[in-house]
Amino acid sequence: MIQPNEPSRRTFLKTAAAGGLACLGAAVGTRSTAGAAELTAAKADVPFTLGMASYTFRKFDLDQTLVMTSKLGLTAICLKSFHLPLDASAEEIKVAVQKVKDAGIVLYGGGVIGMKSDEQVNKAFEYAKQAGMSKIIAAPTAEMLGAIDRKVREYDIEVCIHNHGPGDKHFPTPAEAYAAIKDLDRRVGICHDVGHTIRYGQDAIDQTEKYSDRILDFHMKDVTEATKAGHATPCGRGVIDIPGLIRCLLKIGYSGYVSFEYEASPDDPMTGLIESVGYVRRVIDEVA
Repeated sequence: MIQPNEPSRRTFLKTAAAGGLACLGAAVGTRSTAGAAELTAAKADVPFTLGMASYTFRKFDLDQTLVMTSKLGLTAICLKSFHLPLDASAEEIKVAVQKVKDAGIVLYGGGVIGMKSDEQVNKAFEYAKQAGMSKIIAAPTAEMLGAIDRKVREYDIEVCIHNHGPGDKHFPTPAEAYAAIKDLDRRVGICHDVGHTIRYGQDAIDQTEKYSDRILDFHMKDVTEATKAGHATPCGRGVIDIPGLIRCLLKIGYSGYVSFEYEASPDDPMTGLIESVGYVRRVIDEVA
């Protein structure tokens, strides 16, 4: 929780909303990008990079996704298959990659991608290689970890196991993933989805710190309660201690991507995203 001598959550929300509302018009094409610049103004010495998990924009095409990501002042993206199909041809991948590049955004990864068979593992690595991705955000079974380990060594592409909380039979939290991969190549790691960890009733800050040496990607979000019934809400409005998470990421020296995955309002996610990005950037400015 935020300590009494620090800015309150209400203060964070107020200042985040000010920046967020400034760019709301830009996000829908009615104003300049000055608001997005406001949201981009986080401290330069923070080692991690804020990005976007494109599952957030699952109801929109790639062109729209890139426009909205840019309006938020985010410069990195992990594409879900909605925006770059796993069975895309080499030419289709080339076109999509160029679109991302032209938007001034780094295509750092793909996923979440299922890895429940040798065929899926092989296809995922070829897909990532052709797209120039450095990471695959994956949902594998434990049985496929040996094959993944071999492919990581062959392709030099990281695989980040995404925990899915309640209902995930394999890796509900980083703890289960870590136990399964600790003896594998260090390029087999974890994408810590803090929302699902909290929904599983676990401490997301503790797990971030405890398994920091294998956290290779990070999904930023907030949820309404620390139970299976918890659902997505704009960052700062739920139960996740986001200032504590930012402090933890700074403490462990995390230098990867922190990508927003906003699962609410799929038909109209921008309002919640603007508030979320504004809130997180304000937290970074205050605690870094």
